[in-house]
Amino acid sequence: MKLPILRNIIAAALTVGAQLLAAAPAVGTLETVAELPIRPGNVSATVDGRVFATVHPLGVPSGLQLIEITGPDSFRPWPSAELQSNASNRGDSRIDAPLGITQDGKGRLWITDMGLNIGKSRLWGFDIATGKLLKRIDLPSTVAPKDSFIQDLVVDAERGWIYLSDINNPALLALRIDDGQIRRFQGHSSLQAEDGVEMRVGGKPTLFDGKPAKVGVNPIGLSADGETLFFGAMSGTHWYAVPTRLLREGSDADVAAAIRMIGRKPLSDGATTDAAGNHFFTNLNENGIDWLNSRGELQPLVRNPLLNWPDSVQFGAESWLYISVNQLHKTQAFTGACDQGTPPYRILRVWTGTAGAVRR
Repeated sequence: MKLPILRNIIAAALTVGAQLLAAAPAVGTLETVAELPIRPGNVSATVDGRVFATVHPLGVPSGLQLIEITGPDSFRPWPSAELQSNASNRGDSRIDAPLGITQDGKGRLWITDMGLNIGKSRLWGFDIATGKLLKRIDLPSTVAPKDSFIQDLVVDAERGWIYLSDINNPALLALRIDDGQIRRFQGHSSLQAEDGVEMRVGGKPTLFDGKPAKVGVNPIGLSADGETLFFGAMSGTHWYAVPTRLLREGSDADVAAAIRMIGRKPLSDGATTDAAGNHFFTNLNENGIDWLNSRGELQPLVRNPLLNWPDSVQFGAESWLYISVNQLHKTQAFTGACDQGTPPYRILRVWTGTAGAVRR
């Protein structure tokens, strides 16, 4: 290759590289995706820009449970209005009280439905492209008692398993998608709220049902290879790991013996793990998002007053981490009186500059 041609190729490559660097937002850049009159629960964004959210069951009833964001201040019931419910039409054929939401590598959107009104926990799986209901799994009361609050979930579609957390009766669950076989692991200290940890959202002690809020295992994450489940208590400062194989096949003793602490975390309602093994957490006490890098270092990613109870985090396209923000501490369950939330509630996103989503 002639020298002038080689120089031109190198110059062009350098120009493209400089343009890409200039186009990327600064790490920690926070943007508003949507402002809503109703509380989003958890959020999930596709790589092509579609954004879905559950509607938080502790908020003022709106007759909606699952929505797609259609603009900066607009949304629609998803996949249809017919699947939503209110006090007059609740039942087995409609979504009742969903919260957790995620996607898998097969183009499915999954939600947990805690069934707070109908007394039955369920999972729903939809085709994202068409909105068609592909799977509904009812959780038996032996593993999902009536007072359960089975919220967060991650999906390993390659192996055909879903992992969940029950925050009210602290436990981890492993569920096989094909036949609904489910295993519950509970009773371990890593699943419990930690002593000496105080929730102070908005700078004041946060109460739930009139008592200091102390919540067990809630946020969970999954490694890129599906081999490891990460978890921690909402009211906790430790982030744990356990092999998923043992949750599927091992005894309780095997699972307990394999749990290890891999780093620290803030008091957090949501967490996610990216393709490079970084972990991202909502930080309730400091209106922020933190990240635990692959070297075990916990550091702030962003702090902003708009992060007024950041509930869940999940990657969309590239390095954009989507966040649902819902002022949950102002709901009646926390205040003991009326709902003190002030719309708008928000879907935000922050640029992490890291590897982005895991889709298995």
